[in-house]
Formats: sequence, structure tokens, C-alpha cells
Amino acid sequence: MRTRRFLSVFFVLVLVLQLLAVSALADDSGLKEVEDPDIQARAALLVDVNTDTVLYDKNMEEEMYPASLTKIMTALLVLEAVDRGELSMDTEITAPESAFDGLDSAGSTANIKAGEILTVEELLTCMLVVSANETCNILAETLCGSVDAFVDRMNQRAQELGCQNTHFVNATGLHDPQHYTSAWDLYLITKEALTHEDFLTICDMRQPVIPATNLSAERTLHTTNSLLDGWRALGYRYKYAHGVKTGSTSDAGHCLVSTAEKGELHLVSVVLGAEKVSLPTGGSDIKSFSETRRLFEWGFDNFSYQTILTAEEMLASMPVTLSEIESVALHSVEDIVVLMPDILSAEDLTRTIRFRSKSVEAPVSAGDQLAEVELSYNGTVYATVPLAALADVEASRSLVLKAQIRAFFDRTIVKVICVIVLALIVFLVGWKLT
Repeated sequence: MRTRRFLSVFFVLVLVLQLLAVSALADDSGLKEVEDPDIQARAALLVDVNTDTVLYDKNMEEEMYPASLTKIMTALLVLEAVDRGELSMDTEITAPESAFDGLDSAGSTANIKAGEILTVEELLTCMLVVSANETCNILAETLCGSVDAFVDRMNQRAQELGCQNTHFVNATGLHDPQHYTSAWDLYLITKEALTHEDFLTICDMRQPVIPATNLSAERTLHTTNSLLDGWRALGYRYKYAHGVKTGSTSDAGHCLVSTAEKGELHLVSVVLGAEKVSLPTGGSDIKSFSETRRLFEWGFDNFSYQTILTAEEMLASMPVTLSEIESVALHSVEDIVVLMPDILSAEDLTRTIRFRSKSVEAPVSAGDQLAEVELSYNGTVYATVPLAALADVEASRSLVLKAQIRAFFDRTIVKVICVIVLALIVFLVGWKLT
């Protein structure tokens, strides 16, 4: 009796241990994953600008209020006009009275006055360094005759860049329920703006000086971007950061687009709808700055370019017909380098080969693309690469001739003719015998 009880308890324990082991295996899948930085903002995005690889995404396509990040598009249109020769950076512009209509007196300004004369470069500097609202309208009227016409051009350009969640109603970013964009769309606009050398040069200025004008003494501007300079707020400086633009309203929260370069990586960060948080020790934390810095550090610490495929690797072979050689080796025509998490290596990637056909007819030339390989990990595709023949494969004349003869007699019309001829022969033979 005791023995039976002991065995019953023993088998129950074994069953429990097995269930625990299975549960442990289910929880530990063995997958390698980068720890989520959990950025504290309504939306956030981190992209490698060289490859458009998204490293981090939080609500990147959700419509958000951009505040003064709008000025990235405004500056882009001005710089494109400079490229077309419609303006030059040293073109002098007189600020019209109408450019100040509707501007919030408490909004960002460089204290430009109606009738004051500044160059395009000086106006862009005031716009991008201290977010001066009046400069947007001054340049908009200069380019398009009116702010409304300029806004129409902003929306048109957004569509041209592939923005699908963007609609502008002004050139400044002052709040309007119908004035919105998304983190991804802001990336697309910023990426295009970065193709203009003057854009980042101006965005990177910490304390530029605007020379005296006809209505103002010399001005020293201090950037609103605390990643670049600590004049407005201490504790946010980040040595790898460059530009780009700050923005904040009560509806939009604190927003920041920035770029940073370290080693081979060139990252663009977009943080929208961050908060300004009071600290227990006193002071405050403007999350648009601290979270952007944390996002950059996370990106640089966890991602790098890696060679995942070399041209020397023979990945597959493909059967060859019409040749004495039965198959041809396939390889990538070049080394494949991609951006991916440091915790992964080429050996971790799954290689899925897709052939374009079951076999290929000779002759085959080296470099002919006959298949492709997909390299992925846990559903994320890191590259899809064409595979090409490694060497030439000549056709066999005898095999080609046999194939041509076989193909000739496989034709329906030929088969019909052969049947008719055979029937005639049978008829004639039968007629002769009777």
C-alpha cells in the first residue's frame, strides 16, 4: 500500500516537473531581441538616414501637432528656391507689414520690424535657430506672393516627398486643429532638407550673430536646441548631435527633430508630444531633449553595419539543361552589408532561396540572375539579394540539336501533319493491296 502511494506521488512530481520544463521552454524561446528603450513621448522615431532603416518606432504614422517643426518644410522650400535661382542667400528682403498679421505676440520671435531689411540667410538663421515666426511669413510672401499660396506649395511638396499623414495650414507651426503631420513624414521632410548643406550648417549654429540692420542693432541669437548648447537649459548637451529643430505648444507638447553621427551611423530622431516634468530634487526635465539623447545612445549602443553575405559564398546550384555540365553555382555578385542589432550575426539569419525556375537552359553567362536569397530573423527581413551564375556554361551542340528536333515534333501542327501523312500511307498501302 505504501509502495503504491509512493509511486503515485513520484509520478505526480515527474508530471509537474515536465510541465514546468515545458513552460520554461515556452517562455525562453531563444530569440535575441534588443531591449525596448520605451521612449516617453506620444510618438518617436529613430532612423538610419543612409539606409532608411527604422531602428525604433512609436506611433510613427499617427497624426500629431508639429508646432515649430513645421519650419523644417518652410526652410526646405526656401532653400529649393535658392537652388532654382529664384533667390540667393544674400538676397535682401524688406519685411512687409502683412507678414506680422495673425502672429501670436507671445510666440517665438527675433524682434524683426516691418520695413527692416535682412538677407535670406539671416532670415533662415532667425527661423531655424530661435524659431522666429515672422521670418516664415516674410519668406513665404517673398516667394509666393502670399502666405496662403506658400502653404499650398508646402502641402504639394509634402505629397511629392511621400507624406501621407500631413496637412499644413500655416508656415510657422502655430496651433491649428487642421495643422498636423507624423513622425515618419517629418523624417521624410528632414531627410530632404539635409540634402542642402546650408540647412544643417544653420541648424547647428549655437550663438550666431545677425549684423545690424536699418532698424536694429546687432543681434546675438541663442539656439533653442539644448542638445547643442546649454545657454537656455543645462544638462542636455550631446556631443554627437547636429541640429535640427525644436518646437512646443500646449497642444503639441515638446517636440524635437535631431540628427547625430557616430562612426558609420547617421541617425535621425523624431520625438513628438513629450512632457516637461518637475523633478523631486527641483528643476525640471524637458523630455524632448532627454529622450532624444537616450534614443540616440540606445541606437549607437545596439546597432552597427555588418557583412551578412560575401560574394565568395556559393549559396546554391541550379540544374542546367542542354549542356554537358549538369549545374551552375550561384552567388551574390557583391558583399552585402546591412544595419542590424549587435546581438545578431550573419549566422543567426535564416536564408530562404527562391529559384526563378526549376532549371536553366544553356548557354548561361556568368552574372545571369537565376534566383534570390532572403536573409531574415524572426520575421524581420534584413536583405533580399539576387543570386547570379558564377561562371559561363556552354551549350552542347548535339543536345541542342536533339532538343530542337524534339521540340519540332512536339508542336501540335507537326503532330497533326504526321498523323495525316501516316493515315495517307496506310490508305495507299491498303489501296495497293486490294
